[in-house]
Amino acid sequence: MPKKKRSALKRIRQTRRRTETKTLARSSARTAAKAARDAIAAGAADAEMLVRKAASALDKAVKRGGLHKNAARRRTSRIARRAAKKA
Repeated sequence: MPKKKRSALKRIRQTRRRTETKTLARSSARTAAKAARDAIAAGAADAEMLVRKAASALDKAVKRGGLHKNAARRRTSRIARRAAKKA
């Protein structure tokens, strides 16, 4: 097996770090969206706050490269529509 150059090793480190960041952002966005959907379905009093948190988490995932901008907007819109329908 050939030796890895210093630049290749650096790229491996960068990729690993970026993948971790994006995975965490995507995961927290999904968790927040699910919590908001569940709160809306249950008719919880704090549903509005959870909808705002979900939108924020989705926007942060976009900023960090974990989600595509339009995908986040679509998910935010769907959650907001559900919340408006229940209210």
